[in-house]
Amino acid sequence: MPKPTFFNLPEEKRIRVVDAAIDEFANNSFQTAGVNRIVDNAGIAKGSFYQYFNDKEDVFRYILEVTGERKLKYLTEMVANLEKYDFFDLMKELFAGGIRFAMENPKLAAIGNRFIKETDPLFKEKILGEMAPKSNLFLEQMMEKGIAKGELDPHLDVRFSAYLLTNISISISEYYQFHVGDDYQHFLPYVDKALAMLKHGMKNPQT
Repeated sequence: MPKPTFFNLPEEKRIRVVDAAIDEFANNSFQTAGVNRIVDNAGIAKGSFYQYFNDKEDVFRYILEVTGERKLKYLTEMVANLEKYDFFDLMKELFAGGIRFAMENPKLAAIGNRFIKETDPLFKEKILGEMAPKSNLFLEQMMEKGIAKGELDPHLDVRFSAYLLTNISISISEYYQFHVGDDYQHFLPYVDKALAMLKHGMKNPQT
């Protein structure tokens, strides 16, 4: 995470540094991204960068956090207007909202897509482990509402189920990226398949 000196900067300079980092990670994998290009595009000295961040991983983690916060704010505001939906329809709308967010924020989407294709499993696992708790909490709150409305099993293990849903969401994105591509136009059918399995199970209904 950034050092206190970063947050003490004037807002315009903070935005410049963040935008430069977003551009760098949107156009390059974590391995090939360069601090030199970030500082050049931000118009700061390289020594100043290390007054704000420990290293490249530090700024990358911060950019992922910024991305997550922006997306969560976007989806939270969207959910507030969707009280009429049941839990599973709401989940689909959230995925659709995530697609709209990606289309409206192509640089942030590109960072996420590159991260999904990250080749270092330990690095990827560490970063996802830091991001998961916010997703889990968001889903737990949704499930609590679903239980209160009588849509979900009142005996549902909310914490465990939120953990599973977070990882299913990640898996859907990974499958799509590796087997379909970056075009979000055809993403929702894969979401439908996953939600149908969650809602109805895998057992043949005719047996």
